[in-house]
Amino acid sequence: MLEVELQNPYHYQGLPSIQQFNQWTNAALQHNDNSHNGVRTLVIRIVDQSEGLQLNQDYRGKENATNILSFPFEAPPPELVETLDFLHLGDLVICEPVLKQEAIQQNKSLQQHWAHLLVHGTLHLQGFDHISDSDADIMEALEISILGKLGFANPYAEEFIPHNPI
Repeated sequence: MLEVELQNPYHYQGLPSIQQFNQWTNAALQHNDNSHNGVRTLVIRIVDQSEGLQLNQDYRGKENATNILSFPFEAPPPELVETLDFLHLGDLVICEPVLKQEAIQQNKSLQQHWAHLLVHGTLHLQGFDHISDSDADIMEALEISILGKLGFANPYAEEFIPHNPI
């Protein structure tokens, strides 16, 4: 089980509920890790364009804000993990203005795009990536499957590909 802490320092309105955040991130868990005594935790921070830009510059060397950044937690040694009441999976940072703009461009509902980004980011926290084509295929297939089980359409379907990307 994964417990989510939500940080919304810019007081964005109309966000998904904490129950939805929990549902979507828990659905993306790929391993039932019983190597610790407690629950796993995750922080989701919703940021503005300025903070999103600064974090993307600092951590990825990019000159734009991105939709989501994933910061996996470096777990302590296994012998210490067994003594913890919780194990932190990591932090997800979502730039709300970028997410909204992408949802419009991709003809997706906000809820659908929120769910996709949270599943995507939670997979990153577990070590999945899309650097190589084969890794991207694996990750996208997982996302499609997880989102399908949650009642969402394939986020990579042709109907959602923007014709004029940013």
